[in-house]
Amino acid sequence: MDAPQENSSHPIIALCLCLLLFAFGTLGYIFIEGWGFVDSLYMTAITLATVGYGEVHEVSQTGRMFTVVLIFLGVGFFLYVIGGLVQFLVEGRIRVVLGRRKLDKQINRLNGHYVVCGYGRIGRVLCRFLIQKDLNVVVIESNQDRVLKMDEDGVLYVMGDATDEGNLMKAGIGRAAGLLTALGTDAENVFLSLAAKRLNPGLFVVARASQNVAKKTLYDAGANVVISPYDIGARRMAHAILRPTVIDFLEMAFTDESNDITIEEIPVGPGSRLVNVPLMDSGIRKDLNLIIMAIKQADGSMLFNPKADTKIQAGGTIITVGENKDLVKLTKILNP
Repeated sequence: MDAPQENSSHPIIALCLCLLLFAFGTLGYIFIEGWGFVDSLYMTAITLATVGYGEVHEVSQTGRMFTVVLIFLGVGFFLYVIGGLVQFLVEGRIRVVLGRRKLDKQINRLNGHYVVCGYGRIGRVLCRFLIQKDLNVVVIESNQDRVLKMDEDGVLYVMGDATDEGNLMKAGIGRAAGLLTALGTDAENVFLSLAAKRLNPGLFVVARASQNVAKKTLYDAGANVVISPYDIGARRMAHAILRPTVIDFLEMAFTDESNDITIEEIPVGPGSRLVNVPLMDSGIRKDLNLIIMAIKQADGSMLFNPKADTKIQAGGTIITVGENKDLVKLTKILNP
């Protein structure tokens, strides 16, 4: 951060030196030659500019020596200005190149990360939530105006068109766990889903649909989940009237960052000590103070409010609600 501040001071220093040179030259001719202010200023200007218009008046021996000194000072001043300009351009370019290489190295080290296409209003919120869950995120963005926001937010990014397979490869799409596409048009999201699935068939793709007619096309293109913000917004407004208390609870569990209560899904690993253990004997409720809302079995079936004698199966997913610290403990137990 020191280099940009140093470069930003060059214009101020150059302006001060320029004023000092003109004042030094003008006052020198006034005291040495006894000229008026205008003639002295004019002589200083043509001397520093080295335009060679000729002397205003006959210059004495002392005045000529002063002129030589003034010329050398002027040449040094212009070399300083040119050097500062070159340094600013070169260092600025070097910072860009080195910054890009650093980002590329960080992206190349990622595995199982999530690629978010588009850093508009929706994309930025998506990234914030994913990063809060300690997930690695790489953004593909074509709008240069959003670079500052991405730098401020500390996200890794690739600049360019997200539908370009080269940019997808730079974002590590082949090693990614998921893709979230929130581009401006449904056509772009469809093309992106096709391209991403071709590069990584096992990729989990979540796509935004602006229009309902595009949902089927997005699913056909390989999207695993298609979200319509307009449908979700309409349902949210309706439920705010029909089920206000339920909505308050869900808002608290999902979006209230100041609250420690969270609804979480935790997969069950084959090495967990709770595999084939009934819920009543698992200690999840008694020891961890967590509530099991549902269990998704390995075959995809969903058990809502499972009974106490329901056994925990490897490959399933437990949907539970509680405090974050207890959820972390359960995650370690289910995935040792």
